[in-house]
This record gives sequence, structure tokens and C-alpha cells, in this order.
Amino acid sequence: MKTTSLSNVVLALLAAAAVNAQEGRRGGASSVAAAVAAATAEKPASAEAKPAEKKDEKEKEPALAVSEHQLTLGGKVIKYKATAGYMAMKDAKGEKTKANIFFVAYTKLPGEGEKIDPAKRALTFSFNGGPGSASIWLHMGAIGPKRVLMKENGESLPPPYRMADNEHSWLDETDLVFLDPVSTGYSRAAAGEDAKQFHGFNEDIASVGDFIRLYTTRNQRWSSPKFLVGESYGTTRASGLSDYLQERYGLYLNGISLISSIMNFQTARFTPGNDLPYTLFLPTYTAGAWYHKKLGGAFAGGDLRAALAAAEKFVQDKYAPALLRGDALPAAEKAALAKEIAALTGLPEAFVLQRNLRIDIFTFTTKLLEAQDRSVGRYDCRLTGIRYQPGALTRSEFDPSYEAVLGCYTACFNDYVRRELKYETDLPYNALTGEVQPWNYNNVQNQYLNTSEMLHQAMSRNTHLKVWIANGYYDLATPYFATDYTVRQMGLDAAVRGNVTQTFYEGGHMMYMVPTELAKLKVDAAKFYDATLKSVGVR
Repeated sequence: MKTTSLSNVVLALLAAAAVNAQEGRRGGASSVAAAVAAATAEKPASAEAKPAEKKDEKEKEPALAVSEHQLTLGGKVIKYKATAGYMAMKDAKGEKTKANIFFVAYTKLPGEGEKIDPAKRALTFSFNGGPGSASIWLHMGAIGPKRVLMKENGESLPPPYRMADNEHSWLDETDLVFLDPVSTGYSRAAAGEDAKQFHGFNEDIASVGDFIRLYTTRNQRWSSPKFLVGESYGTTRASGLSDYLQERYGLYLNGISLISSIMNFQTARFTPGNDLPYTLFLPTYTAGAWYHKKLGGAFAGGDLRAALAAAEKFVQDKYAPALLRGDALPAAEKAALAKEIAALTGLPEAFVLQRNLRIDIFTFTTKLLEAQDRSVGRYDCRLTGIRYQPGALTRSEFDPSYEAVLGCYTACFNDYVRRELKYETDLPYNALTGEVQPWNYNNVQNQYLNTSEMLHQAMSRNTHLKVWIANGYYDLATPYFATDYTVRQMGLDAAVRGNVTQTFYEGGHMMYMVPTELAKLKVDAAKFYDATLKSVGVR
């Protein structure tokens, strides 16, 4: 036997010990013995002379679950491929995995005798907001091929929950990619990576933007018309991406759908010295009071839109100018305004006066139905919940409109992803998580985040970019009048001002919870895609 060097034996022992530690094996002694025997065994001369082979250091891509399905939309059967799994997001050198972003993509398959031209088939990337929300809500509620079944008023059915084919899916208009930002859904930072590097406005834009670029490249969709659809903070992300994708990757979009939009955060931050939210939320207070039959004076028993028109006029003609005057406002004028605010919000006149004419969202949700020991929803002020602490003005109350969707959406998705999409994992699906907090807003330190300026810049450079904004009248998270204000303040050139359209629904933040409004949303989506694609000669 040829003499084996001590270093070979030591290396073999260390390697075997590492394997045992990694795999948690029992009977480690036999593995070590085997390693020593292998290291000391006599090898043929040719083997000794042969240089050691280099291991392939390239990391393997995660496996994807691919399945085929069909859906009937508008009387036509659409066959499609579903792809669920991770896309590994690499570092700048394309070597080390930084995060694994989970996505579900739906791609239309050609029918008999049909050929799909990628240059004419739209591709839409969809996400929700939070920050900290997965894409489950738009996916399973509005635009995916399956939807969670809800009551006619948008409340949850009792468990066990059910889903069905979504007859209002957007799949006939566009291929769909639902992605979960890092730490939401099944998306996670890679082993050894700090998830905080993805938890911030700039960081999120960069990671989601890189996902969009990589998916577009790998699936050969650079020639396709490209769209984004975001909801809530997802509209913040989408408007920010509009400029980022152009500037960073030269990836120009055809359209952006903003569902329950918030771009200017000054419109929704009730902080001392910022009176803007008090004025912009008031018409939605009117909608909630109208629904619960709390409107007073001439507005009692009237039409919703007439009441909203009166509230908007009051805000612009009287309320906003009065708040600008601050303590200089005469007592008599203040008392008269308190009376009008009470009539438009359903709150007691003395209480409005006591609050110095300023009613924040949490005060409204807990005070409106105080006599019944009920609170109203933030996401949808039509929905009500039992008060934890009747009579107390506190923020500890739960949001009944969030409870209406959390259980049913989460249960249906967890069943759907395994049973039908054939994707298996033991990770919990983070539908809405606090793990991303605190969110990093250092890009606007000591300022209010306002991505409408980013959208303004994108539309000025890409004059073909179309924007469609869907608003719910009963949405207290992103009130419709605040969105309308933001759009009016964008300073768009007349040449592109008409590229922005808005539609309104008798629902809340997730207007698609209401079956009738879901149907209207689809009709408006079809119009948006058709008009946008016709404008560039694709249809």
C-alpha cells in the first residue's frame, strides 16, 4: 500500500464530520471510519495523476410547479398554464442568491389552430401593498382565475370557506403574474441575508423591479405590451416603478392600474399641522354615514352621489378655507361649520365642535355607531364589528372589514396552491405581516412620500403610458377624494392629462368583495386594456 499523507486523513475526518453535522445523522462513527478508509485506500496511478474535478459552483434554481387548466370567460373557454414557485434574486454579479421571491403566473395557451403572438399578448404584473401584504387579495378576489366566495354585501361566508372559478378574471385580456415582495407570502430573504435590506421604499422598488425585468427576460416577453396593477401601497409601488423601470432598465410600460390608490402620503397622515386629511376624508365619512342612515338635515334619506357632491362642495368652498384660518376663525363661523360637518358625518354637533372641527379616521370609525356598541370598518365603512371597549375612543379596536377577508382568503389560498397548483411548502403564507416594520422611508426623510411626481415624470417621458384608477366610495384607508386631489395636483401637461382615468364603485378598499362591483371592475378593466392596446396599434 502506498503511504497516505496525514493531511489527507485529517481532511477526510473534517469532511465527514461536516456531513454528519449538516444532515443530523446518527451513527456518525461509521461515516468517519468510511471516510478514513476511503482516504487511505490505494488508488490506481491514473487516478492519482488525474487532476481533481472542479465542482459546479452555480446555484441551482428552485423547482417550479407547472400545471394546466381552463376557464370560461364571456362564453369562451380559455386554456392556460399556471406556474408557481420561486425566482432566485441574485446579487449584482449574478452569483449569490439574495432572496427568493414567490410568484404565481398564468399564461394563456393557444387553442386549436391558434398561435399566440407575444407582441400582441399583454403581460401584467400584480401586487398588493401593506407594506407587508402578499398578492393574495387581487389574486384571489379580483383578477385571478379563482375567487373567494363572499356574501352579496362583501362580508365573509362562514367557515369552511369556498372558492370558485372567477368569471370576472382578467385572463382573457392579459397574462398575469402575481408576485409577493420579500417577507410576504412565501417570499423570503436567502439564508444568511438580512431581510431588512428589502424593507423600504427604495429597497422594495429595486427588488420588485428586478423581478419584473428578470421574469420578462426569461420568458421572452420584452416584445409584449406590459402593465402593472397594484392595490393600496401597491399603487405607491406601481407609480414608483413606472419611473424606475424606465430609468434603470429601459423597460417602458403601456398601462398601470391603481386600485384604491395612495401616492401622496400627506393626504392620509393625521398629524399636528397637517389639515389636509381632515378635508379629504370627509366625503368618505359622508358615504359611511349615508349607508348607516346617520346623515342629518337635508341629506337624510337622499341619494348617495348627491350627498357626496354636497360634501365635496362643502370641503372646497367652506371647510378647507376655514381650517386655513386656524384660531383666527370667529366663534360664530366655527359653530356654523360644526353644524354642517355634523350633518355630513352623522356625528354629534357638540362633539365636532369639541374636536376643533377635525375628525380623524379612528375617531370616526369608533364614534359613528357608538350608541350600538359597534365600530365601522377602515377598509370598508359599510361593515361593522362589536366594540371591545364600548364608548371609548381607542385605536385598539379591530377592523371588521379586514376580518371579513383574512380568514377566508388565507384558507382558500393555502388549499388552492397545494391542491390545484401542486406547489408544496411548509412555510406559513404571510398574507399581511408586520415583519417588514419598520419600513424604511429614508428616501423622504422629514418629508411625506409622494410618488405621484415619479408617475408625472414617467408619463412626461413615455407619453403612451395610460393610468386607470379605481376608487371605492366606502374606502377609509385610501379615500377617493384624496386620490382625486392627488391627480389634480400632479401638474400633468395637457398632452398627457387625458391618459389618466378614474372609476368609482359602491364598495370599499377591496371593492371587488361585493359581487356586483367585481363585475363592474372587470368591465372597466376590459375597456382600459382595449383602449390602451388600440392606442398603440396592438388591437
